[in-house]
Amino acid sequence: MRKHLWSVSALALLAAFASEAQAQTATPPVADDGVAAADQQGDQESRQATQSYPGDIVVTASKRAENLSDVPMSITAISGDSLREKGITDVQGLVKVTPGLSYTDSGQGTPVFSLRGVGFFETSIGARPTVSVYTDEVPLPFSVMAQGAAFDLERVEVLKGPQGTLFGSNSTGGAINYIAAKPKDYWEMGGLVSFERFATADFQGYVTGPITPTMNIRVAARSVQGGGWQKSYTRDDAIGQRDFTQGRILLDWKPTDRLSLSANLNGFVDHGETQAAQLIGILYVTPRLADEVPLLGTYPLAPKNNRAADWDPATNYHKDNNFYQASLRGDYDLTDDITFTSVTAWSRASIDQNNDVDGTALPSSDIAVVGKITSFSTEARLSGDTGALRWIVGGNYAREHTIENDYLNFPYASAVHAFTPDYNYDATNPFTTQDFRTLAAFGNVDLDIGKFTLHAGVRYTKADLDYSGCTKVNSDASGAAITTLFNALRAGQGLDPIAPLRAGDCQSLDATLTPNLRAESFDQDNVSWRAGVDFKPTDDVLLYANVSRGYKAGSVPAPGAINLEEFDPVSQESVLAYEGGFKVSLANRLVDLSGAAFYYDYTDKQLLARRITTPNLLGALPALINVPKSRIIGAEGQINVYPVSGLTLTAAATYLKSKVTDDFINYTILATQENFKGNPFPYTPKWQVVLDGQYVFPLSSSVDGLIGGNMNYRTKTTAGFGTHPYLAIDDYALVDLRVGIQDPDKKWSVQVFGHNVTNAYYWTNVAKFNDTVRRLAGQPATYGIQIGFKF
Repeated sequence: MRKHLWSVSALALLAAFASEAQAQTATPPVADDGVAAADQQGDQESRQATQSYPGDIVVTASKRAENLSDVPMSITAISGDSLREKGITDVQGLVKVTPGLSYTDSGQGTPVFSLRGVGFFETSIGARPTVSVYTDEVPLPFSVMAQGAAFDLERVEVLKGPQGTLFGSNSTGGAINYIAAKPKDYWEMGGLVSFERFATADFQGYVTGPITPTMNIRVAARSVQGGGWQKSYTRDDAIGQRDFTQGRILLDWKPTDRLSLSANLNGFVDHGETQAAQLIGILYVTPRLADEVPLLGTYPLAPKNNRAADWDPATNYHKDNNFYQASLRGDYDLTDDITFTSVTAWSRASIDQNNDVDGTALPSSDIAVVGKITSFSTEARLSGDTGALRWIVGGNYAREHTIENDYLNFPYASAVHAFTPDYNYDATNPFTTQDFRTLAAFGNVDLDIGKFTLHAGVRYTKADLDYSGCTKVNSDASGAAITTLFNALRAGQGLDPIAPLRAGDCQSLDATLTPNLRAESFDQDNVSWRAGVDFKPTDDVLLYANVSRGYKAGSVPAPGAINLEEFDPVSQESVLAYEGGFKVSLANRLVDLSGAAFYYDYTDKQLLARRITTPNLLGALPALINVPKSRIIGAEGQINVYPVSGLTLTAAATYLKSKVTDDFINYTILATQENFKGNPFPYTPKWQVVLDGQYVFPLSSSVDGLIGGNMNYRTKTTAGFGTHPYLAIDDYALVDLRVGIQDPDKKWSVQVFGHNVTNAYYWTNVAKFNDTVRRLAGQPATYGIQIGFKF
């Protein structure tokens, strides 16, 4: 409540200041209706003359400024104003406007992004995605760091296909580059506040201007507070509160005509609650011991309702997560044609949150994700533009360190009783550390030859990884339970018992059933490259063809491992991508068309699946593995139409056909062995369709009306290999609508909005933990009012 009062008071003060400023600069009323009508007509003509088009958006996909319509690759670019109008405030929201982009919550706090079917589903915080995320070219190397990236933006660029030559490894799927709104050389302040269903309030504001003749500043902040949107279906309880605060300070300094420096300090604190799951089925790990957990067999399944869920009533599910980052960029013009650029950043993230992953009020599967990440990166490059030739050469170095010390608790699970009737269980901690060191050198050239342009790029990357892993003993009672388990396994092989494990010991069993710690190095290197040609016969037509190879570095999981083989690192994956496309403007720019067809040859796709360890005493256990060979065939297209002034209509679609092409023998959700050759990729719908429209029209000389809507549709997919019905993710369509009024110069705006207005029931993930199968549902219908202002 105090946070709400402070925010409302601050906004009231800003509103009063804005009213006073407006009163001092107001235009006197016009007495002659004819003059007023003429002014209104002039305003309409002026609005039409200044209408912007998506092709006019300047992007930096090639690490230099270019019009979107001139870049020979598939890019979705959305302005910051458009994002705010549509209520998009995170990566998950980008799915609404970006065909081919998918978002899934792993269920343990790690978001999973994929582009055109290229993604990496892993639950540990040290999982590095295949879709890299950047803010102003500064990397956010782990997905958990990207939560606050969509904030106070100038625009966002979604680059599709491998981006290894300019954006580095771990971008086999593509890259998302958020461009922060920049400081201005005149004073301006603005804000956005929205109130919506579930007592949720979102306050955003910024102030920018010059603090010296050569230095500008921008300070922005946001706070989201709200009530729980999920309801227990077995008792009177709610969960899902939001408590998220973030800020950013930007400084731009230009001490000379040739030198410019930009500093960025940003961070967020998240004290909201984790999402609860929906129980959809029971699959006992040890069916013969089902009677040991009798309440599971009679537990009611969740109704098909977005809000319905269940969780342990005695557990605190508030997060204690934070992220801080500092970066410095320098650009120095060595000559009129050559620029030296340096980008250096340091970041730190801390995660501490409980997750109920069984969908019941029983302690069947609870996971506390606890860990820290530190990251340092620096890049230096030279770029030049000498007439027909544009080039970039450079190098970068990055070092990341992750510690994950999770806490597993599942006393009410059949597997607990599998080894001895008096098994005294207490929680244990999977413990994993990773040290990544990455060194790379790269170059890129673009050469104009008449109406053709040739493109080539290459990057050499050396990726070294030191890691350790084990199961950490949480207490003496936990040590006694683990000792009992280890000795039961050893007795089955005729081995002598081990001494009792104590609190703080970190041990798992090696191949000889001897307690040990896994600590090793895993070093790899690769060469990413790109080659292409484009043809521009007129200013309104671009044809292009590209071939590229990208890599994602190896990684280590963070399982609750009994056997050290579960900590085996997964080898780097690679994608060889072929793409051809076009961008065309027609009818004097009233119609924009773009499209592409692509083929991805996938080698060693990284996947969280199951494996048999040596010796095979516990069956198939979670582990990271490589899918030897697979491929993706796809196509996408988009049409933007501007039939009258102020009206924009967009239709876009992506088609994907993914397939495992070689023998790939692994384990189903029932832990039965199967060859998944011919299976499509999980979390990869065949069709994704986006329909979007907005009409801004004059209501008077000083007020515009606004009507807008968005529909995002995706066909069915699965949450894993195999055909078990529990894995199904049904098709769904989400519809958003908005209507409002605004100042023609966007000095103020008021709109009423609705998200998922049809209240469609949908889910994005399904998983099995111990004896339960659960799904994560999407949000129900939400609606509210949004007020924006600037002066």
